[in-house]
Amino acid sequence: MLTVRFARVGKNKRAQFKIVLQEHTVAPGGRHIEILGSYDPHLKKTTLKEDRIKYWVSQGTTFSDSAYNLMVAKGIISGDKRKVKLPAKKVAEKTEEEKAAEAKAAEVKTEEVKAEASAETKVEEVKVEESKVEEVKA
Repeated sequence: MLTVRFARVGKNKRAQFKIVLQEHTVAPGGRHIEILGSYDPHLKKTTLKEDRIKYWVSQGTTFSDSAYNLMVAKGIISGDKRKVKLPAKKVAEKTEEEKAAEAKAAEVKTEEVKAEASAETKVEEVKVEESKVEEVKA
């Protein structure tokens, strides 16, 4: 099955796209049958071969969602725009083991803080006792 889709070209962080006709199983940057236009999203500039696109539509070609929306916006094909499917961001869900490990680490940290506080109070008590001994000697 033939598909009209975007093939990304251009520099890093400066994308431009070729609008190409490919077999749907081929990677978007791979071998294409025909270049049908180009699109620069930064300048909002589009160059299309309308007659060739209409020819391939008559042959039963399908469109990717983004390419379809571009063709509808330019008036080459009629219809409603499609909702573009973006990949969902991976949400890092913590497993039960990770949660237990974090809780244990928090307990150890609180114990360390308590130990440091008790050591500080002991040092203060020793200093107070030393000062009392010095007062008695004087």
